[in-house]
Amino acid sequence: MTTRTRYFVIASLLVLIVGLGTGLVAYYTGFQMTALARRGGPQELQYVPNNVSLVAYADVHAVMTSELRQRVHDAATVTHNGQQEFENQTGINIETDIDHIVACLDPGPQGQEGSGLVLARGRFNDAKIESLMRAHGALVEDYHGKRVITTDRKAESFSVAFVQPGLVAVGSSPLVRKAIDLQSGGDNVTNNDELMGLVRSLESGNAWAVGRFDALRSKAHLPETMTSQIPAISWFSVSSHINGGIRGVIRAETIDEQAATNLRDVLRGFMALAKMQAGAKPEYGAMLQSLELGGTGRTVALSFSVPAQVFDALGQAGHAGAPRHR
Repeated sequence: MTTRTRYFVIASLLVLIVGLGTGLVAYYTGFQMTALARRGGPQELQYVPNNVSLVAYADVHAVMTSELRQRVHDAATVTHNGQQEFENQTGINIETDIDHIVACLDPGPQGQEGSGLVLARGRFNDAKIESLMRAHGALVEDYHGKRVITTDRKAESFSVAFVQPGLVAVGSSPLVRKAIDLQSGGDNVTNNDELMGLVRSLESGNAWAVGRFDALRSKAHLPETMTSQIPAISWFSVSSHINGGIRGVIRAETIDEQAATNLRDVLRGFMALAKMQAGAKPEYGAMLQSLELGGTGRTVALSFSVPAQVFDALGQAGHAGAPRHR
């Protein structure tokens, strides 16, 4: 299994969150109500370590059955080779087997690449998944009473574990094992009051993400000329609701009010330039006119609404630019 396929699920989730994707994974746990539920957020957060740099959620069933998903699917000129390869390797069909997901990214030690984990609730055939992965050379072991299927024994290995009935953990092997460890207690992400405060404010959307911008930026390997122009942001969040179109809010928490003022100035300039370039394209103009900048103090908020007509126009442009086959 290629590295691209190993993290296809996580990459798909992040793309979906910003309103550009069409396919994902999703799940939901079914254990008893606890103090975790009273803290807010999906119950799968019990399995997420406290030190992650990003936590995201998507109601995959709602997205996959939405009018927008069908429009994008019809307009897309790309194939879903990664999604098919993932199903061939694991036996999990992203579109039909999953209800919703929680995903996270661990930044890893300084100077090293991070790793990811997806917790999925849905309808899975455990025996079929294990058989398929064994056929592709995977090894199966018992870890604290849970069956863990691993593609290899390297530090960057990829694992699938049956954590609960109908709940599967997919991702880097260390994070999958950590999720199993956290089932019996430990320092999970719900102990992070700052992050959980942001999560509670986003739960009305069917796709959202919360992350530490500084931790993610340090791993992005952006040019110095670019990073020097970005105001100092500590936390960011994205919440979106996907149905016939996409509407949502992007928020940034800066280190001080001056940084927030600078960020608002940057966004105002971007919005003005985008509106000028929209020109005679009313389908894009409607989206740009929906942009609304707000927030107070250290918080900067940008709300948006992308109507379905925008995706129709993008699909038409994609088909027009696609090479013709003879």
